[in-house]
Amino acid sequence: MIDKKIETIKKDFKNSPDIIFRKIKIKNKELLLVFNASLTRSDNINDFILKKLTNFDKKITRDNIYNHLQNVIPENILTDVKDKNDLYTKINSGFTIVIFENGAPFAIETKEDLSRGVSEPLTEKSISGPKDAFTENYQTNIGLIRKRIKTNNLVIEEQTVGKQTKTKVAIFYMDNIAKKSLVDDIKNRIEKIDIDGILDSTYIKEIIEDDHSAFPTIETTERPDNASLYLLDGKVCIMVENSPFLLVIPTFFSDLFHASEDHYQSHINVSFTRIIRYIAFAFAIFLPAFYIAVTTYNHETIPVTLLTNFEAQREGVPFPAIVEALGLTLVFEILRESDIRMPHLSGTAISILGAIVLGDAAVAAGIVSPIMVIVIALSSICSLMFSHIGMVNAIRLWRIIFMIFATLAGIIGIFFALFLLIAHLSNLKSFGKPYMYPLIPLNKKFLKGVIVKEKIENDNKRMPILTNKNYTRSRL
Repeated sequence: MIDKKIETIKKDFKNSPDIIFRKIKIKNKELLLVFNASLTRSDNINDFILKKLTNFDKKITRDNIYNHLQNVIPENILTDVKDKNDLYTKINSGFTIVIFENGAPFAIETKEDLSRGVSEPLTEKSISGPKDAFTENYQTNIGLIRKRIKTNNLVIEEQTVGKQTKTKVAIFYMDNIAKKSLVDDIKNRIEKIDIDGILDSTYIKEIIEDDHSAFPTIETTERPDNASLYLLDGKVCIMVENSPFLLVIPTFFSDLFHASEDHYQSHINVSFTRIIRYIAFAFAIFLPAFYIAVTTYNHETIPVTLLTNFEAQREGVPFPAIVEALGLTLVFEILRESDIRMPHLSGTAISILGAIVLGDAAVAAGIVSPIMVIVIALSSICSLMFSHIGMVNAIRLWRIIFMIFATLAGIIGIFFALFLLIAHLSNLKSFGKPYMYPLIPLNKKFLKGVIVKEKIENDNKRMPILTNKNYTRSRL
């Protein structure tokens, strides 16, 4: 009987070499252990199963052994097997299956820890504040939030997504803060996902977001402290198994101008830095377009001396300003991408050398003007002030759009492109919430808080768009 079960499982797993079958005898009764050697830890099998059955002195039946193990090992480690699909899912999830000649099998969790340890954030670095970051380990990530929010009001609801990967997806929210309608909307969207596999949180993000825009309408974070702050504001976080990035819902445009460092510096310093970020955003998008406009159409907008200097530098350059700008932008993006893809030890050195050599050679050869190199470099560097890669990519796209409109109609074209940008941002929504809040619709009280940082004792109200209860932070 057991041999027949072995053959069936071997056939279904296509004789995979890491599926191990081990027969054990207890008082002349034969049991079968089935596990995936790649996903299980032999010490766990020995401690939770073999050692516990060594001194078993009752009659050998499925129920007796199940009850015995239930009394001597943690309850959440032992679980029933519902059907064949559940059996195979548990084998591929690091469980050891105990099979009897008669009676239903059951599973014992014996997972090997295949994830990296908790390390520092890589994309959201800060000088001050906590230094731990999410990893690919699902339970570890839950613990990193639990140790910060020690209340039963933190709710975690779990779903399984992906027909083949069967990936765990957890929805985090504060039951006494978050709006129920927002939580229900998120759960419904996740339940409707019909896909073979979920390998990262970005799969969920792309499927459930409202509008597919270059600007991110769902923020991601790898920092547990950020996730905890978002939850306390009334937002909802989505954690995906095997992904070190949590999704934050909803996301507002102003959130992208905030950094992790903001929570751990004085309000004066943070306010100054935030204003710089807004100025950098304007420079990143407008500067190349403005240069093209004033050198091509609107000569009267700058002093004659400066205009003469620009024209002298462009003398001998065979290409129009738009070709110069697009060419340099392309070269900068290639250098940025190569820096990201190259090994850490050599990538930065090569990109710096490439930028210096290529820029100097291009100017010396008369292909581009020195001022254009400065304009594109300054614009590109300003965009790198934002840690969210989606924001950087959106700035890159709209920079090119503004350059094209400036080439077609000068300053008037820039104003038309600005109108399109404002209309686009105003029309975006993040799970039904206006993306430009608190600017559109206007909420003066919270508008000040997104531009400058208020003192902690004054920042005691939650946005009404995120909660309909417990508006005051100190009255939970």
